[in-house]
This record gives sequence, structure tokens and C-alpha cells, in this order.
Amino acid sequence: MSAGGGILLRAGTCWVFHAYNLGWSVQLKSAEDRIADPKARRTLQQKRRTKRYFEFNPHPLRVSKTIEPIQVGGRSCAPDVDMTIFDFGAVSIGYRFELPMGSDLNDLISLNSSLYESSALLEHSRIETRTLMDILGPSVQKPEDDLSAETYVIFQLQDLEPKMSVEELFERNRTEIARLLRSEPGQLSKEEINDATDLRISYSPDDLAVIDWDATLLIDRAGEDVRSVLEFVNVELMELRLLDGELDDALDEAYEVLQGWPRRSVIPGRGRSDLRRVGTLQVDGAMLFEGVNNALKLLSDQYLARVYRLGSKRFHLESWDESILRKIDVLQDIYDRMTDYVSTVRIELLEWIVIVLIVIEIALPFLSGLHGGH
Repeated sequence: MSAGGGILLRAGTCWVFHAYNLGWSVQLKSAEDRIADPKARRTLQQKRRTKRYFEFNPHPLRVSKTIEPIQVGGRSCAPDVDMTIFDFGAVSIGYRFELPMGSDLNDLISLNSSLYESSALLEHSRIETRTLMDILGPSVQKPEDDLSAETYVIFQLQDLEPKMSVEELFERNRTEIARLLRSEPGQLSKEEINDATDLRISYSPDDLAVIDWDATLLIDRAGEDVRSVLEFVNVELMELRLLDGELDDALDEAYEVLQGWPRRSVIPGRGRSDLRRVGTLQVDGAMLFEGVNNALKLLSDQYLARVYRLGSKRFHLESWDESILRKIDVLQDIYDRMTDYVSTVRIELLEWIVIVLIVIEIALPFLSGLHGGH
């Protein structure tokens, strides 16, 4: 029995995904044409579409690029990276590390700690993202200047010894699995172990996915479908966090407009400009939110749908959704209040115009009589 929790690795892979926001949106057909250009083709190679059980609308653009392997924790990543470009303005960059035969869970914990502390992959992915943005050019609408990454790690174990059921493996190694998922070289409390390993799912007696906030342990000989789902959930988290921050800024701007609204709304053209700005903030937020949430449908595969729900639960996507919808509703409320105020001012103005016309109509005969008397 090994010192790393009782299992030894015969074959396995570590995947590190960095999700970035490229801009407001990406015109995928234009992006595909630019990637197909001979100048770009020397570095970027388009890959096949996502498998049939994923129904993206529209399908993301998948490309790969040859790179110089990057050293992390004494291990080198594969000499290529995968990039998945989504129409709602996101890209996910995946790095692959082949795990040495004979590794145990303590070795994987050490690797994850190195990945957590290393800035090499993060800096490389940021440079690759900017290079990709240069290649895509005008295909990216409203390019993003601040490139902040959302990182996720998946340890996929494809062959282990000794042979045992995944349930037995999980129960015998739960403490080490929790340390791996939390990237914790020291010991964890029982409560922390239970929390880290609480969300798990299996399709057959031979596979298992334990999903946590920063990492997933996947025991599966194939597993590409599960990896793709979790990669997308990581992208979704990044977009929702970004949108939530943008809506905070939009609310600040809308409140600032609202404070000076009674004075500015009487200035010709200024009221319409402010109203249009607040309306644009609300519509932009709603459109981006719908684009992210409606990007993926899992057709006729209940297992992958359950994996997605577990990933969403661990990432608290429902809470992010509620926060975003609440802020969009507040923006809508501000817009409605401004619209109501404009309508009220217009009605009052019309009433005063009518009153003035009536006064003029009544006064004219008297003024005419006075003029005739002279």
C-alpha cells in the first residue's frame, strides 16, 4: 500500500483551464475566417466541433496552438494548448499535464499546490489571450482591456492500482481527495473534508466525479464530456462575475443620472440622452445574461445535465443569477421612474399650454375692445 492514500496511478492527466473575457461578443464566422487565414494558420489549428450531446447556440470555435512546454512543480505541460471561443465574448484556454506512472494522491496534492502558487501558466495564458485578440481583430466587439482569469483544475485518473470499486476507493481515500481538491498540503478538519467531497456523481460503477470549488477529481477512462461541462461552468462563472461587477458600475452611473434628473430633464435633448443611457445599460446587461445562460443545452443526456447542475451548485451560479437579475430589475425600475417623470412633465407642460391658450382666448376680446375704445 502506498503512502499516498492507498492507490498508485498507472495513467492520468491534469487539466488546467483559464477562462477570460475577450469583449462584449465575438462574431464566430468572422473569427473562423481570420483563423483560417494563412498567417494565423501557422500558429492556430481549428479543431472539430463539440460532441453531439452538447447543443451550443451557436457552436463555439475550437482551436489549438503549439507552444513551448511550461514547467510547473517539476513537470512540463503538453506542447499544445486548446482554446474554446464563445460567441458571448469568452475564451477558455486548457493546459494538459501527463501524470507520471506510479504517482499517488500525495504527489497530486503537491502538484496542485504548485499549480496554485505558480504564476507561469496564468501569465502565459494572459499573453496567449492577447495574441488571440490581435488575430481576431474586429471579430471581437468592444474588446476587454482588463484580462482577469477564472482558473479551474481537473485531475483525471484513468487507471489505478490496486483494482477496487470507485466507492471503495472514495471511502478509503476521502481525506486525501479533500486535500487534493482544496490544494491543502496539511490536514483538514472533518467538516472541511465533508464539504470538499460532498458533491460527487457516478454514471457507472467504474467512474466518479468529485466536484469542488477550485478542482475536480475525475476517475474515468474517457471523461471528455464531463471535462467539457465543467470547463463551460468555469467560463459561465467568469462571465457572471464580470457581469455582476459591470452592473454595479451601471447602477452607480444610473443613480448619478437619477440624482440630477429633475434639473437635466428640462434641458432640451439632455433628458432623452440620459434616458437612453440608462435604458442601454439595462438592455446590455439583460442581453449578456441571456447569452451566457442560453449558450448550452445538454441534449438527451441526463447524466451530463446532472454534472452541470452539481457544478452550478458548487460554483453558486444560482446566487450569481439572482444577484444579476436583481440588479437588472433595479436598472429597469430606474428607467421606468425616469420615463414616468418625463411623461408627467410632458402632461403638465401640455396642461399649462392649454391653460395659457384659454387665457389668451378669453383675454383677446377684452384687449380688442380696449383697443377699439381708443
